[in-house]
Amino acid sequence: MAQYECAQCGMGVTGMCCAKCGKELVHDDIVTDDGSTVGVTKCPDGCGMIKSPLCCGVDMSCNV
Repeated sequence: MAQYECAQCGMGVTGMCCAKCGKELVHDDIVTDDGSTVGVTKCPDGCGMIKSPLCCGVDMSCNV
């Protein structure tokens, strides 16, 4: 289970599921066209992905 935590305030998020298939979302990193790495949360069945959560104006880190 992907668990995200804010490095600044300690707030955490767990248990995000895909609305299409109901599967638990998993953390991954993608490389954009400009070469930067972006954290994403994606469906393991390929339904789609979202940018990883933000808190305090910065990306939350994942414990995976």
